[in-house]
Amino acid sequence: MKSDHSIPGTEEAPELSYRILSDTSSSAPVIVFFTSAVVWLLVGTVFGLIASFKFNFPDWLGNIPALTFGRVRPAHLNSVIYGWASLGIAGLYVWLTARLCQTEVHWRRLLYISAILWNAGVLYGVVSILGGHSQGIEWLEFPKGAQTLIAMASVLLSLSILRTFYGRRVKHIYVSLWYILASVIWFPILYVIANLPFYSGVTQAAVNWWYAHNILTVWVTPAGLAAAYYFIPKVIGRPIHSYYLSLLGFWSFALFYNWNGIHHLIGGPLPTWLISVSIVASVLMFIPVITVAINHHLTMVGHFGKLRYSPTLRFVVFGAMCYTAVSFQGSIQALRSFNEITHFTHYTVGHAHLGLYAFFTMSIFGAIYYIMPRLTKWEWPYPVLIKFHFWLVALGITLYVISMTVGGFIQGLYMNDPSRPFMDSVQVTKPYLMARSIAGVVILIGHLFFIYLFYLMIKRKGVKRLTPPWYEKAEEYAR
Repeated sequence: MKSDHSIPGTEEAPELSYRILSDTSSSAPVIVFFTSAVVWLLVGTVFGLIASFKFNFPDWLGNIPALTFGRVRPAHLNSVIYGWASLGIAGLYVWLTARLCQTEVHWRRLLYISAILWNAGVLYGVVSILGGHSQGIEWLEFPKGAQTLIAMASVLLSLSILRTFYGRRVKHIYVSLWYILASVIWFPILYVIANLPFYSGVTQAAVNWWYAHNILTVWVTPAGLAAAYYFIPKVIGRPIHSYYLSLLGFWSFALFYNWNGIHHLIGGPLPTWLISVSIVASVLMFIPVITVAINHHLTMVGHFGKLRYSPTLRFVVFGAMCYTAVSFQGSIQALRSFNEITHFTHYTVGHAHLGLYAFFTMSIFGAIYYIMPRLTKWEWPYPVLIKFHFWLVALGITLYVISMTVGGFIQGLYMNDPSRPFMDSVQVTKPYLMARSIAGVVILIGHLFFIYLFYLMIKRKGVKRLTPPWYEKAEEYAR
């Protein structure tokens, strides 16, 4: 039976025809996922900025219960991780799977249902948190009803992607697909296990941080790495440097990363062996991280000049570099001697944003800049706004991470000094917290540029272009 999305000319130009086939079939569901993600990006950014300003102006909005720090901060975290990040990942996975399998997207109705359930779950969860109905467990604050909706949505997404993979027209499974397939199998299992109702006390704490770290392991990080492995070679027009390094990076990642997380409970009432295993696994993460960094760098050698004209490359390479930085930082942070200083400080906040924003979010921005023109058949109308977006968010997150890293480390030294009163460790962070809020404003402005550009793409408005706005510069570079 002929596909609804089959196109003529397959015999003459099969590879091009398969690209058109995959883009046509994935267009509607991917746009739904990306549009939802962008909405939650704005919501999460506003919540995050409110939470940040409360460190500078503690009484601000204090008479509104829903906007107190204890509610708005988890609302920020959950709207970003389950709204922006997860729905962005869903769109990326659907498009990349179809492209790399050279086939159409299968079971598309499941994707629409997944998007509806996922948005409903996040909305229900965020409103519940703002209303004071949080479970009080970090990363797992949503009530059971919201968690059930998200669990069902993740299963439907996984079924569609696995069915699309099953219908592939290629024998070779590219590196990005390894991470995607692992991710869509791991995440639903992880999410369901973490939300089972029979944990309490110390066991709950262990499961909490095992989950909190592993949602990055099995959901966020594979998406960023899949994007880097696909878009870097694609944009510069050369294959990945080493297939064997890719193998080593993937399997060492799968082996070591899932043991991480318990090092967040150093000094807690857990068995010493359990914490030690987590620390050892964190240090062993140097192996996949260095492997991936070498592979990406050697792929880029001789092509760094292309960063000047390709927004996708600019964002993704920035993200890949930050993956190396945050992973090194995480391995060192897991050591007991270092953890004694940074634990319970703003240093951890800076580390989290280096991973979830500087690595992941920048990579997803790059992916969206590449994917959207192929779905809407419309080029980005104002390239100068893309530059504004990049430099604002890059400078903003750099200021954010540096201020939290430096301020948090000093805070830890002050907290560990018995000769200093506790309030000294609070007062010393004030200038760094103000720098964080300024960075948040800069990032918000960058997001507004991005959201405006995304709106123009959905509506096919603005300057009409027949080729990408950086195409001429690329040709000049090639000559």
